[in-house]
Amino acid sequence: MPDAKLITFGCRLNAFETEVMRGHASAAGLSDAIIVNTCAVTAEAERQARQAIRKARRENPGARIIATGCAVQIAPDRYAAMPEIDHVIGNEEKLKAESFFALAGHDAPRVAVADIMGVKETAGHLISGYAERTRAFVEIQQGCDHRCTFCIIPYGRGNNRSVPIGEVVAQVRTLTENGVKEVVLTGVDITGYGGDLPGEPSLGQLCRRLLALVPDLPRLRLSSIDVVEVDADLKRLIAEEPRLMPHLHLSLQAGDDMILKRMKRRHLRDDAIRFCREVRDLRPDIVFGADLIAGFPTESDEMFANSLALVEECGLTFLHVFPFSARVGTPAARMPQLAGPVRKERAARLRAAGQQALGRYLASRVGAATRLLVERSEAGEAFGHNDQFAPVRLQGSAPQGAIVDARVTAATEEHLIAA
Repeated sequence: MPDAKLITFGCRLNAFETEVMRGHASAAGLSDAIIVNTCAVTAEAERQARQAIRKARRENPGARIIATGCAVQIAPDRYAAMPEIDHVIGNEEKLKAESFFALAGHDAPRVAVADIMGVKETAGHLISGYAERTRAFVEIQQGCDHRCTFCIIPYGRGNNRSVPIGEVVAQVRTLTENGVKEVVLTGVDITGYGGDLPGEPSLGQLCRRLLALVPDLPRLRLSSIDVVEVDADLKRLIAEEPRLMPHLHLSLQAGDDMILKRMKRRHLRDDAIRFCREVRDLRPDIVFGADLIAGFPTESDEMFANSLALVEECGLTFLHVFPFSARVGTPAARMPQLAGPVRKERAARLRAAGQQALGRYLASRVGAATRLLVERSEAGEAFGHNDQFAPVRLQGSAPQGAIVDARVTAATEEHLIAA
């Protein structure tokens, strides 16, 4: 019997939850379904999800199409109105095994979306492996207690809810025993981890316990972090623990203080620069990525120039750049908007600066030793990411899942070549 097909949009947390749903659908024998896990972070993400749903219906006229994810949670009526969709389930419902048994039994309601703000706890959903096999995302928290003016995600995910340390450890141990070599801790606001748990353990304390209790895990990574919420334990691990990979992705969003205040962010420009300098002193080989929004409402040329300069001043290497996308229901959507072409042009300039920074970094690694986790191996070549998350193409064969020491022989604008 074929398995249900799952289509995922958006963040690493969605990728983890897709694996949870894959397990539930398989256990329920739900083989005739296409499950679309949507994202709401931008209007473009929603457009792509709706397009995928329509395409899935055209190509699979007899399949049942189930829509879920943040876009569905925020606007269930919009998706229920799409004739291509058979069932609409919310972000809480999609993680429950009983939802899939009801769907398999053909007695589920067409729309099942509860109030996400009423959800108080997040369970550790045990998965035994990943389709990718070498790397896995593990959810450590859900939701967010902050209300950045541009962000709709808390209305799709609810308030901060953390997974107890013991459940995270059990999940990582299972994955490691099943051959996963790298785990990425993920959530909506992972540096907000633990504030709702007894004793209020921090993200750093979770990482320290996890690495101590799962000694066979070779590599640990973190998804996006907030620079002003990083605790002392995490900084010590960055300095001292080689299994915590030297790559951090920072939720910066802008490099101008006025724009940061209008975004209702919790840091200022100097906080970001100071954090990068401090962490680089602790771990000289560390590499930073960052999220940046171009063309936020009221952003002047001078304000944008401050964001552009942040790429150099923080020494950013991997950029995720988004032209501002107004989300209905957020304060930023009611602010004076910049013209679409201005947003796109500024996003292009930020991406170009990021590409230049990446090119310089990759060129600087030629001749250096590197270590990569092989994620794919074919035709005498292997591909993976090194400790700093730079893409590496390895000349010569190596088995998938191997951690290989090599030397960088060349660099393109996008990846390293090693042997």
